[in-house]
This record gives sequence, C-alpha cells and structure tokens, in this order.
Amino acid sequence: MKMIHDVYKMYKDHLTGDEEDILVIVYGILDGFKNEDYLRLFQELHPDEKFEMTVLYLFEKLRLKIAQEGLGHIGNGDDQDDRILH
Repeated sequence: MKMIHDVYKMYKDHLTGDEEDILVIVYGILDGFKNEDYLRLFQELHPDEKFEMTVLYLFEKLRLKIAQEGLGHIGNGDDQDDRILH
C-alpha cells in the first residue's frame, strides 16, 4: 500500500516500534478523513490488501468484544480474586 510506504518513509527515524507511536500517527492521518476519502483509499487497494484490512478489522473488533464480555475467564463460585486462567 502506497500510503503505508509513504508514512513509514516520513516517520521511520521517529518510530520506536511502540504500538502507541503507530496509533498516534494513524489517528493523526485519518482524523481529517471524510467518507469519500475512505472510499477512495479502499478502492485503490489491491484485492489482497482489502481482504487483509477486513480480516484485521474484524479480528480486532472480535478480540475487543471477547475482552468486554469476559470470555476466557474461568471461575468458580468460591474464587477470591478475578484472575484469568489461560
């Protein structure tokens, strides 16, 4: 994706590999986007990139939903704390 290449080139000397840095940059770029901008960006993607973007979006949304609902938490009625067992 050209946009990723351009953003990386612009910020590569400032990135630490921290996900929060990346998130701030992405939010900053997309903050002024209008619906038409998103449509244009999506239309310019290769079909494989569209698939990957959709997979990552759905994965993250489902991961957040699972965390919100507390799935993966195994507990008994006599548990004294809220530890999550994996």
